[in-house]
This record gives sequence, structure tokens and C-alpha cells, in this order.
Amino acid sequence: MHNSENLLQQLTTKLRDRRASIANADDFMCSAVLVPLMEQDGKLGIWFEVRSAQLNWQPGEICFPGGRIEPADQNPQTAAVRETSEELGVAADSLRVLGPLDCIVSPIGVMLFPYVAHIQTPVKFNPNPSEVAEIFWVPLDWFLSTKPQVATMELATRPLADFPYELLNTYPRDWRRRITYKVLFYQYRQYTIWGLSARVLYNFLTILRELPANKQIADA
Repeated sequence: MHNSENLLQQLTTKLRDRRASIANADDFMCSAVLVPLMEQDGKLGIWFEVRSAQLNWQPGEICFPGGRIEPADQNPQTAAVRETSEELGVAADSLRVLGPLDCIVSPIGVMLFPYVAHIQTPVKFNPNPSEVAEIFWVPLDWFLSTKPQVATMELATRPLADFPYELLNTYPRDWRRRITYKVLFYQYRQYTIWGLSARVLYNFLTILRELPANKQIADA
């Protein structure tokens, strides 16, 4: 039998020196993106991508450059820079990362690590056509003066064939409502920015509004 006090002391040392991670990260698609800032005509703005219609995942939708975190990536920031460089066709050293935004864990199974970066000018974009249909730029002033449209989604679950109902006699066999969550939409000209991209954008704009130069702008 273990000596309880000795066991507790060892456990305390082990936990104190341990860096917590996300135990079920493998259950999510872990990705990283950049919010790429760049000046045009004396104004600061954000570049967005329209995803290629040939992609299997969210074809034709609007997103920030980025993608899946690969085993070879040193960390999520490395993945975000690598993916942005590949998708926009710009050198990685032209992307100056300013820092992280808040990680977003989506109800649909995506864990997203966003970063803000400044694209050093002059730079010439050469988007990868297999992933990017087009890119477009939106001035920050427009976002700071625009409130997003808000809608609501509902998420439900249903056990599949291998679910052991015999262990849980009262567990329902049909769809079971779980949560509702808010979905944001920004409509800029013909472009609709929504979903996780809109969530990342909203987080960034919230931080931006806290800067002294933007204190006069009301929260969206």
C-alpha cells in the first residue's frame, strides 16, 4: 500500500511542474490563421481570401489565410505563417507577427489559433489558385464603424450504431439538443464574412477598440 503523504507530495511536485495542455485536442481539427494587416492609400486594412470552389472544406467561403497545424510545425504561429505564405504567395519574412488573439474552440469541432500580422510593403501577392479564388482588402475604418448581424445556430447529437445503449438504459436514441450559439455576419460589398472568421474578426476589433486612439468608437 502506498504511503499517502509520500504519494501526495510526489503528486504535488508532478502537477506543479506540469504544463497543462488540451487533453482531447485530437478530437478537434487544430488550425491557425493570420489576420493580415496592410496599408493601402494611407489606410490600414485587412486582407481576406475567398476559398477556391474546388476545395472539399468550405468551398467559396471567405476566410483568413491559414490552415491545419502540421506535426512539423513548431507551434501554431509557425503554422499560421507557413500557410499564409503558401496561400498568398508571399515570403514568410514579409509577415511580421504582432501577437496572438484568443483561441476559439468551435462547437463544430475546430480549434483555431489566430494571430495578427503586419504585411511589410511593398509586396506582390501570388495566390495559390488551388486554394484561393481571390483576395480582397477591407479598411479597418469600415469594420470599426460597422456592427455585425447576429444569428443563432443550434447543435444536436445522435449516437451512432456502436453506442452501448445497454450500459445506459435511459439514454435517448434520437437527436438530442445540446447547445445554441451565436453566429456573426459582416457584409462588405458582395462579400459575407461569417462563422469562425467573423468570430476572429470580432475578437480583434474588440482589442483594437481598447487602444487609446479608438476609445471614442462604441463597441459593436
